[in-house]
Amino acid sequence: MKLLNFRSRSKEHGIQLGCLEGERCIDLSRAIRDGLIRFPRQVSTLEDVLHTDDGIARLQDQVSGTDVLECSFPFAEAKLAAPVLNPQKLIGIGFNYRDHAEETRTPLPKEPLFFAMYASAIAAHLDPIVKPSVTDMLDYEAELAFVMGKGGRNISTRSALDHVAGYTIFNDVSARNFQSSDSQWLRVKSFDTFGPMGPWMVTRDQLGDGSGLDIQCRVNGEVRQNSNTRHLIFNVPYIVSYISRVMTLQPGDVVSTGTPSGVGFARNPQVFLKAGDVVEVEIGRIGILQNTVVDES
Repeated sequence: MKLLNFRSRSKEHGIQLGCLEGERCIDLSRAIRDGLIRFPRQVSTLEDVLHTDDGIARLQDQVSGTDVLECSFPFAEAKLAAPVLNPQKLIGIGFNYRDHAEETRTPLPKEPLFFAMYASAIAAHLDPIVKPSVTDMLDYEAELAFVMGKGGRNISTRSALDHVAGYTIFNDVSARNFQSSDSQWLRVKSFDTFGPMGPWMVTRDQLGDGSGLDIQCRVNGEVRQNSNTRHLIFNVPYIVSYISRVMTLQPGDVVSTGTPSGVGFARNPQVFLKAGDVVEVEIGRIGILQNTVVDES
């Protein structure tokens, strides 16, 4: 199931929850309001579902009904918002592909290296990536991200996937000139629009532990990164368990699992994003996240 947030044409309703069915988008928020789907609360966004016990399962059980198609419209008309808008935690994992660690001459981590980003950096599919005037070293990072569906602390690796709602695409945009000067990566990663995410979330029942998915980044059609999530050093269950030893994970938290080799600053010569560049991150069985770079001015 591909769940998404979209911007309603109605000022009254604003952002609404939908799901992709072929070439059509089903307005799940409307279906719930109209009583075509029985749900314990009114729903505006995917986060509302994630904060409802068995929320995704409730939707999956009912979306197949033909009556729900009354609430559908052509997907081409949908203006997407990010699948998760305000996660309590937005976490990145560093150096989680062996080839990326090697290209940056970084020793392989013995445990996951995780860092924080601010949710204000999140952008949607087709939103611009704004290049700040303070950097000429704007870089891309194609990543698989997972979304928590059930919270927990000290989660075992064996039960970790029970806490994952699904997967989406994340472009961990970075201002590399601050990466060497700062002792941590918060500023590097958290400029507004530096966290493109989407275009939707694919539920876990479709993708399991997220392994075996082709992942690619293209800039203006040129392939810059090309790998597969089977090459993750630390897989999704291990990451969930590891982070939960430190902090309580909450429904709607987003964790981006790291990027493979091919990033711009590690190339010879280095190559960075500039205004007008079209960046596409594609992950098999999920889709394509596309954003265009614009100057801050």
